[in-house]
Amino acid sequence: MVQEEAHGEIVATGGAPHEKKLNFFQRIALFIRQVFAELRKVVTPTRQELVKYTLVVLGFVVVMMAIVYGLDLLFTWVVNVVFGVPS
Repeated sequence: MVQEEAHGEIVATGGAPHEKKLNFFQRIALFIRQVFAELRKVVTPTRQELVKYTLVVLGFVVVMMAIVYGLDLLFTWVVNVVFGVPS
């Protein structure tokens, strides 16, 4: 384990052979400390950003629905032409 200079966070290092291995509970404690350190880095979007992102996602979903609907109509027409539906 290495103490990071700038923020005082504990960082796991891959292959330091001279350090003793942490026991199960120490590894859990380290994991929880690292989770909280990462959660402190999360930035919550503003209301304006949230509305913009929501509209982008909804617009994308509507476009994809239209594409799938159009392909469904096309494939239905092709199947009817190829196999013929008796009237």
